[in-house]
Amino acid sequence: MQRLHQHNIENNGNWDVIIIGGGATGLGSALDAASRGLRTLLLEQSDFAKGTSSRSTKLVHGGVRYLAQGDIGLVKHALRERGLLEKNASHLVQKEEFIIPCYDWFSVAKYLTGLTLYDWLAGKYSFGKSKFLSKKQTLALMPGIKEKGLKGAISYFDGKFDDARLAVNIAQTAKEQGAVLANYMRVVNLIKNGEKVVGVEAEDSITKEVFKVYAKVVINATGIFVDEILKMNNPNAKKMVRPSQGVHIVLNKHFLDSDSALMIPKTADGRVLFAVPWHNHLLVGTTDTPLNEHSLEPRALKEETDFILSTATSYFNTKPTEADILSVFSGLRPLAAPTDSNSNSTKEISRDHKLIVSAKGLITITGGKWTTYRRMAEETIDLAISQGELKNTACITKELKIHGCQDREIGNYLSIYGSDQRKIQQLIDENPSLSKIIHPNFPYTEGEVLWIVKNEMVETVEDVLSRRLRILFIDANAAIEMAPAIAAIIAREFNRDKAWEENQIELFNKLACGYIYNIKAKDIPALAM
Repeated sequence: MQRLHQHNIENNGNWDVIIIGGGATGLGSALDAASRGLRTLLLEQSDFAKGTSSRSTKLVHGGVRYLAQGDIGLVKHALRERGLLEKNASHLVQKEEFIIPCYDWFSVAKYLTGLTLYDWLAGKYSFGKSKFLSKKQTLALMPGIKEKGLKGAISYFDGKFDDARLAVNIAQTAKEQGAVLANYMRVVNLIKNGEKVVGVEAEDSITKEVFKVYAKVVINATGIFVDEILKMNNPNAKKMVRPSQGVHIVLNKHFLDSDSALMIPKTADGRVLFAVPWHNHLLVGTTDTPLNEHSLEPRALKEETDFILSTATSYFNTKPTEADILSVFSGLRPLAAPTDSNSNSTKEISRDHKLIVSAKGLITITGGKWTTYRRMAEETIDLAISQGELKNTACITKELKIHGCQDREIGNYLSIYGSDQRKIQQLIDENPSLSKIIHPNFPYTEGEVLWIVKNEMVETVEDVLSRRLRILFIDANAAIEMAPAIAAIIAREFNRDKAWEENQIELFNKLACGYIYNIKAKDIPALAM
């Protein structure tokens, strides 16, 4: 992406809305605002979806767990949004069968009853009907499941997607609607006129240029970082967010050997654990560990990965070990901070979103989940319109197709790009040397990477391997092996020198080592030392 020059941002006159944060909520808000005709600027301190929004369990769902907690309203809204997302991003959102293995007949009755209610709440947005599977049917669908004591299973349907790729497509859609989006642009201060927030001061992390930009409303959609922005307005502001860490591990798909996903309804800590087929691998998670600090690169605790392995082990025929973990990644959920500062439980903290006017001209939105990003954005922009006395135009995102939207082709991995896949193929057809495969274990070609570099707002090797191709999240060692080829393609396209290339490889290797389970110093690639 060509870096934005000062006049692109500052000489555009006052913005109607400045959004801080390029995760699901910020991007959704930018799309909603721009599609209503508002002059919209979004600033993200790193890459789009760098934080929480690329680190989910990859589910588009109503929340079976919330149903068990009796939060019917939250589930009903989420199921409706699930249906809209499948329609508007059909290249990315797939229906997925989930299997709940049952080892006693009480569980069969309990889960079938609950999931029948789940189906009913979905109404016309239903993804499929829940049903009981016999032991024989269960083992045929999921040969890797533990057979001893198995009575049968409940099958139900939910959605699966690629979170970071959806973020990129929403960013592209927002641009098509007229928004200006800048990644690697960190807000360092709020600009105030008396008590009113009238703009932000931002630093370009790459060029080190500093910008002052003004708007009628500033939206703080920074997730786990909302408190930093709130303290720019009021140094004594009370904490609004308490991070909770969710960890995932990735294994070879042979551990379940199934196209269906496994749902473990009650773990030792009362959570739900999933094992989901994803990018031809098996994603297993997640945990719920309250933390007192946060960062862009959280690290899994050993007890979290141990917990995931031991829980999976009690349901898999073949027991995964530490050596089987291809990648481990962590995400931080921005949960509402408990009123009791000594509380160490995340059980009672609301999973729903919070939307508040933090000061005149400053709105804060936090919480929620990927599935409901569109609805959260609609509420946020409705509030921004009333607070900023902006032109009141109705939200149109219920019907708005996301960039790339078209029906997915089974068996064609490029179909994740939706309508862009034809352009990628055309690029390769015009220059057959671009058909070269980058890594023997994956189908990705040089042409695909060149397309990403030209069209998907990347700046670094990490952007490509982490959030565009997802390799870092799937197989961290393979990502390290691919880094030199990716750096070379970016360097050619952006006219960077050899020193830039080597620095990018070194930075990426250091980062990737944090995704390799139990890495020892002697195993770290030379460049990362």
